[in-house]
Amino acid sequence: MYAVIETGGKQVRVQEGDVVFIEKLNAAADETVNFDKVVAVSTDNGLKIGAPYVEGAAVKAKVLKNGKAKKITVFTYKPKKGEKRKMGHRQPYTQVQIEAINA
Repeated sequence: MYAVIETGGKQVRVQEGDVVFIEKLNAAADETVNFDKVVAVSTDNGLKIGAPYVEGAAVKAKVLKNGKAKKITVFTYKPKKGEKRKMGHRQPYTQVQIEAINA
């Protein structure tokens, strides 16, 4: 059994017991969050696809931690102009463990 949820402007395919990194949520560690924007659910009866979301379906997850990803370097320049700029960025994330899929 799996589900496709929408969070942070992205769609993620999840199963029970999965640990996934998603866009940062406003939740502390060891809290429980519910994702009600379920795009699709696969059960023993088949695949249910929502328009845009499956009604009555929800995914329950436990927040493991919040953090920042590794730093990436962004370097822009314009050739022959002597113009350059170096920046860094660390994307914040939330690590969650999927506990239950309610279809």
